[in-house]
Amino acid sequence: MGRGQLGVPAGVRDWAVAVGVAALLVGTGLSGGSSTGAGDLLGVALLAGGGLALAAVRRAPRVVLVVTGLCAVGCQTAGFDVLAVSYLVAVYGAVRAGHRATTVAVSLATLVVLQLTALVLQDEPVRRAFGRGGGVLEIAWLIAAFAAGEAVRQAERRAEEAERTREETARRRADEERLRIARELHDSLTHQISVITVQADVAVHVARRLGEQVPEAMLAIQEAGREAGRELRATLEALRDDDTSPPRGLDDVPELVERSRTLGLDAALTIDGRRHGIPAAVDRTVYRIVQEALTNVARHAGATSAVVRIDCLPDSLAVRVDDDGRATPAAAPLPGLGLLGMRERVTALGGRLRAEPRDGGGFTVQAELPVDRTL
Repeated sequence: MGRGQLGVPAGVRDWAVAVGVAALLVGTGLSGGSSTGAGDLLGVALLAGGGLALAAVRRAPRVVLVVTGLCAVGCQTAGFDVLAVSYLVAVYGAVRAGHRATTVAVSLATLVVLQLTALVLQDEPVRRAFGRGGGVLEIAWLIAAFAAGEAVRQAERRAEEAERTREETARRRADEERLRIARELHDSLTHQISVITVQADVAVHVARRLGEQVPEAMLAIQEAGREAGRELRATLEALRDDDTSPPRGLDDVPELVERSRTLGLDAALTIDGRRHGIPAAVDRTVYRIVQEALTNVARHAGATSAVVRIDCLPDSLAVRVDDDGRATPAAAPLPGLGLLGMRERVTALGGRLRAEPRDGGGFTVQAELPVDRTL
């Protein structure tokens, strides 16, 4: 339930307005009397009902519009010459909710019925539910309520657009900051790690050339430097997404799988279905899912093989990566940052992700991404 600036729930405000309008209409109707004594009770009930119906104008504006219109006609039939405030408020609420065409149609029908009712049942045909000034005043009241609702609707839409623009600006600034951090990391850490690795390579080369035994610590430094360089490049590749490096997608997955084979992993790839018309965001996400899944297999799973399957369905794209690693349902690995990032990407596109150990051993990553090929 929404709250206003003063913290009052929207439902409480709606009921306050409804009760206030109902009290105003009933008081006005009783003070003015009616033309037929037998219709007093019915007229008062219709006046109160039309006012109280406004409590639901936020949830069902079109229903309230019809109900208040019928109450206005019924009040005139009962002989109450009271301004149809409840209907005017309902017009305002319906237009504010965006139901302009419905409001115009119902208002025209209500005006026609009110005119016919006044001519048939009243001694003075000029008596109106919207006032005593004739049709011109009736239309003026309706136009005023319609204009007020449209003005508030436009103001709310502009406010929502401004809020959305602020969110997009903040997101863009966050992306720019990530890119800046990635570039700084590349300029500093990559250089330092490269220096360490080169120095270790030189020391190992010199020792072997002189026929000396290479210390285990030096070999460990050499291997650690190379591994750190590979991991840093993979991390920076995920962070960086600018025009200097075109985004990877589904067409680049075979190269990714082939690269995994060169690292000693028996990886197989199957892609079925229509591969055209996939949105760019989905295309990039597929690549990142396969990349992260194969990276986890190579680093942590202790697996010897992995199977990547991608199904391009008419309205979705399914990705599945299975391995034969050490993971079991009884000893599930803790989710790392890579898996969390993968889940965030999939969720942002309205998709679903499953990442869990398989019953027969190994780990599986399954993602389903909705695809709108009309975009």
